[in-house]
Amino acid sequence: MYTLRQNKVARLIQKELAEIFQKESRSHFKGRLISVTVVRISKDLSVAKVYLSIFPSEGAGEILKIVQQLSSQIRGMLGRKVGKQLRIVPELDFFIDDSLDYIDKIDHILND
Repeated sequence: MYTLRQNKVARLIQKELAEIFQKESRSHFKGRLISVTVVRISKDLSVAKVYLSIFPSEGAGEILKIVQQLSSQIRGMLGRKVGKQLRIVPELDFFIDDSLDYIDKIDHILND
């Protein structure tokens, strides 16, 4: 279970990363819509697992690779935004959140 501090830091990171991806989507991510669905942070607040939903989902792996290549720059932008609130800006590990695709697939199966 997560502590109150972990939950607060995760929500802060999720909010700020969502703003970063919204601003950068036109230039770096080929106009794709990237949503930060979940952020899970380690107990020592040093590593954050960030789950991204990418729309449209075709080519999501390619977009994820771009995000991973830009992770140090994204961490720097995040650090400038939350530097006053966090002592250490956590390392960011990005993953694709495919739960919406899974829900869509189940819904399609049930409707057939």
